[in-house]
Amino acid sequence: MTLRLIKFFNTLFAALLAGISVGIWMGFDPASYSASTYLEQQQNLVRSLNAPLIALVGMTTVLTVLSAYLQRKDRPAFIALLLAAAFFISCMLITRIGNVPIQLQMLQWTPDSMPANWTALRDEWWSFHMLRAIVEVIALALVVWSLVQKREPIRS
Repeated sequence: MTLRLIKFFNTLFAALLAGISVGIWMGFDPASYSASTYLEQQQNLVRSLNAPLIALVGMTTVLTVLSAYLQRKDRPAFIALLLAAAFFISCMLITRIGNVPIQLQMLQWTPDSMPANWTALRDEWWSFHMLRAIVEVIALALVVWSLVQKREPIRS
């Protein structure tokens, strides 16, 4: 029962994480926004989603590692889950090294004080976001694959 619950929440959280990032990618491409619209939307996005997404990726990573450990005798699932955990960790690194420094600058801007290079920073943030979304989808695919892959009988 414990493993079943861990698999369930691992899959649910991985799907929520990837879904949020893909949803942002599909619905909020800032390339056509005016400076003030971009600033308002992006500041709201960062303020409202930052803490929940940090918690979600952390919980998802822990559940993925725990699921891998509990399935260590099922070699294909174990390896897939370890790879998924590595992708979730890389998601955290992309965010910390790529997105967060830009977000910290952007949170200080006002419509009257936007830097001359705001579009370059916007595009750089967006590239990191797309990379992060792709990484999360790959991790989700590995988690799901660990659930549906054909299991060979375990030999002692």
